[in-house]
Amino acid sequence: MDREFQIFVKPVSAACNLHCSYCYYLDKSSLYTSPGQKHMTDDLLEKYIIQHFEASTDKVVMFSWHGGEPTLAGLDFYRKALKLQRKHLPSGYKIVNGIQTNGTLLNDEWCRFLANENFLVGISLDGPQEYHDRCRVSSGGRPTFSIVMNGYDLLKKYRVTSEILCVLNSFNSLYPLTIYDFFKSLEAEYMTFLPLVIQIPDSKKGVSDSSVDPAAYGEFLIKVFDEWVAKDIGKVRIQVFEEAAHTAFYQEHTLCIFKVTCGGVPVVERNGDFYSCDHYVNRENLVGNINETTLAGLLDSPRQKAFGKAKQSTLPRYCRECEVLEMCNGECPKNRFIHTPDGEPGLNYLCPGYKLFFNHCKPFVEALRIVSP
Repeated sequence: MDREFQIFVKPVSAACNLHCSYCYYLDKSSLYTSPGQKHMTDDLLEKYIIQHFEASTDKVVMFSWHGGEPTLAGLDFYRKALKLQRKHLPSGYKIVNGIQTNGTLLNDEWCRFLANENFLVGISLDGPQEYHDRCRVSSGGRPTFSIVMNGYDLLKKYRVTSEILCVLNSFNSLYPLTIYDFFKSLEAEYMTFLPLVIQIPDSKKGVSDSSVDPAAYGEFLIKVFDEWVAKDIGKVRIQVFEEAAHTAFYQEHTLCIFKVTCGGVPVVERNGDFYSCDHYVNRENLVGNINETTLAGLLDSPRQKAFGKAKQSTLPRYCRECEVLEMCNGECPKNRFIHTPDGEPGLNYLCPGYKLFFNHCKPFVEALRIVSP
C-alpha cells in the first residue's frame, strides 16, 4: 500500500521569538505548557524517526521541521536528529530534511550545518522593509526585516537551497510587481505566496482587516504570472504556478490545499500528539499520540481518513460544476466558510480570486498540454 504523507514536526511546539500579527499558531502554546521542557525529548525524537521510516512507502523520506520557530530547539537537537536518522536509515533509502524558519536566529554556524546536511530551508519574508515590518515583528514589537535579511544573506553565502514564503495580506497584496521584483533582486529561485485568511465569524466582513481580499489576491497572482511568463520561466519557480501546470500533464497536485482529498500533512507535536492538520491543532482534531499508536496506524486510522475525504465530500455543487475545479478542488477546508451564489454553505472565501487566476492561466496550461508528449 502506498502511503503519501508529509509530517510537520513541531519540536518546540508554538514557541517563537517573534510575534507576527497574523500567526495562527501562537495560541497553541496553551496546549503544551510543561515547565522546563524546551523541545521534544531525545527518546521521543528517536521513536518518531523510527516510526517515520516504518510508515514510509517511498524510499525518499522527507523530514519537515516546523514551529513556532524550530531553530529554538538549538543546533544540537538537529545534530542528534540527523545522527538518529542515519542510525535507523533502512538500506536503499534516502533522507531529505526541510526546515521552516523566520530567519532571525540564523548565523554562520547554523548555515554551515544546513549547507553540509543539504537542508531545504523555507524563510518567511513579506517583501521590502515597509511591507515586511507591518506584520512580522519581535515579541517586543520591534521590526525584524534587517535581521531576517541577514539570515537570508547567510543562506545565500553558504548556498543553502532556500525558498521565500511570503504571506499576502490586505496591504502587500496590492503591490504585486514591487514584491516580485524585490524577491528577484535577491536572486530568489523559489517563491511561495500564501494568502492570509483569518476568519472572524461575528464581524461584518467575516474576516480580519488584515486578511487578503479575494479579488486582490487573484489580481496579484495574474500580474506576477504575466511577468513570470514574459521573463522568468525556467529561472524562477513559483509554487502556485507549478500546481496549475500539473493539470496540463494530468499529474496529481503536490500541494495539499489543491489535492482532491487532504489529510496527508498532519502534525506531530513535541509530546508526540498527532493532529489531522497544521490548521486544525485543537482537541477536536487530536487523533492520538505516537507513544500509544504507531505513526502508520495514525495515518491509516479511520478518523484521519475521514478527515481527508471530507474535503471532497463537502464540496458544494457550485464547486463541483466549476470550470477550474481540477486546478483548485475547493482549496483548503479551513477557508470554506462563505456561501455560494445560490446560498449553499461551504464555498471557499478565496474562490473569486482563484477563479480569476486559474481562468487567466488556463490558455497557458492548455498550450502546455498540447505540446506535452
